[in-house]
Amino acid sequence: MNFFIHKRKESPILPTPGVRIEFATLAGGHFWGIESDFRSLKGVTAVFSGFTGGKKENPTYEEVCAQNTGHREAIRVYFDTSMITFLEILLFYWKHIDPTDPDGQFIDRGQSYQTAIFCHDDEQMRIATASKKHVEESGIFRGKRDQFLKKLWTPEALALFADHEGGLGFQGEYFVKPSKEELKKELGPLAYRVTQEDDTELPFQNPYYNEERDGIYVDIVSGEPLFSSREKYDSGTGWPSFFDAFVSSNIVTNKDEKELLQPRSEVRSRWAGSHLGHLFQDGPAPTGRRYCVNSASLRFIPKEDMEAQGYAVYLKFFI
Repeated sequence: MNFFIHKRKESPILPTPGVRIEFATLAGGHFWGIESDFRSLKGVTAVFSGFTGGKKENPTYEEVCAQNTGHREAIRVYFDTSMITFLEILLFYWKHIDPTDPDGQFIDRGQSYQTAIFCHDDEQMRIATASKKHVEESGIFRGKRDQFLKKLWTPEALALFADHEGGLGFQGEYFVKPSKEELKKELGPLAYRVTQEDDTELPFQNPYYNEERDGIYVDIVSGEPLFSSREKYDSGTGWPSFFDAFVSSNIVTNKDEKELLQPRSEVRSRWAGSHLGHLFQDGPAPTGRRYCVNSASLRFIPKEDMEAQGYAVYLKFFI
């Protein structure tokens, strides 16, 4: 699929060791408006405005605006997959367009201003199709855009993105952390002390240190996926240990100011901010890392329950 940059050449996106950059191509009305929206999104490394979907090679802006080349004004969004996913890119996209308008966007009328998601591989097509289906089923775009921004973009409606057949997984953009009082009621005393007050549970006296079933470990507060059985190993410490994160974008590490016998970093979840445990540099190959995590910070979801609980998108890693 050709993408023609408007008035400037597309700067090369230079590879960075350990960083995976992907791109999405989105049409959402006049490209300069949606370009500025995406430039503010964390994890986006570059955004370019241009034209795509038409037949004419390298059309001019005037030709596209004349509505006779078949092109749409669009943007190409480059993003760091360790910080943001394609699904999160789409969720941000839905909030900045009105897909129910077949004739353009807002005051801009014509085919070149129509919305579209241009997929670059089968995985993008699968995610985009599922996301579009559930936006339609949610009814979130009833009425005019200004009305839904104020009234219809509710937590209940947003929950439909996660609570659907097949499951697109956790959508962190819409997670709202409960208050301390609510957490004290929802969590047991130990889980509250560990996740909210940085306490540590006893070794060998917790449910997951010797858990061997296939599945994923999610944050007990938010449900964001963190680790999985694929990276779990027996470290002999009495705590669940992993040589790598399952969804690294949901893991935050900070230098631990209370280092004891060896250097370590504190590990927290990205969206809930829960204290999980510590990261050491004494793990096995291939990473040499050891995430030493409290069971009290986690909820284990066995492989056979992942689809029912909305995490089917991750089942492909257990085939």
